[in-house]
Amino acid sequence: MWPDLSALTIYIRPGRTDMRKQIDGLADLVAQNMGRQPLSGDLFLFCGRDMTMIKGLYWDRSGFCLWTKRVERGSFPWPRQNEDGAQAVVLSQSELAMILDGIDFRKRFKTLNYTRIA
Repeated sequence: MWPDLSALTIYIRPGRTDMRKQIDGLADLVAQNMGRQPLSGDLFLFCGRDMTMIKGLYWDRSGFCLWTKRVERGSFPWPRQNEDGAQAVVLSQSELAMILDGIDFRKRFKTLNYTRIA
């Protein structure tokens, strides 16, 4: 059963995660590395080394649910580990939809670099 995304917060863990981890290992990452409560009912997303698989973990009041998506071609646009050491990044529903569709929302606009005025 997929959670109601409007009623929860979506967190992603930047960088790579060992995709051999299952529910207990991912819940431990949420608690220890991300500093969040795995039993909160929020959705926590993880991506593997080759960025072709995403795992989602959430608590639905009766147990943990583990959701997996793997792409056959290409890869997911996944953020690298931040320089500031942030272990969790909050996403909106639309940003999650873009990631699952393979759209890199962080690069939607070209960065403008100005060298002079007028």
